[in-house]
Amino acid sequence: MDGVADCTYWVLPAARGRGVATGATVAVARWAVHELGLHRLELRSAMRHPDGWHDMHLHARVLGDPDAGPGPSGAGA
Repeated sequence: MDGVADCTYWVLPAARGRGVATGATVAVARWAVHELGLHRLELRSAMRHPDGWHDMHLHARVLGDPDAGPGPSGAGA
């Protein structure tokens, strides 16, 4: 393991805007860094165009980042 992992997600339209993806990715990032021991967790969004796949944006949490606040359970780290 090189200490880096990707995280992707998909949220159905009915659940969008309710914090589902935010809460889940905060919880996964906390687990990946503090429990799994990763140095970096990347969150990617890619889209397929006629000429192939393109990254639209890249977000990442790295070991040492300040805590992003409570996860979906409402409990702090």
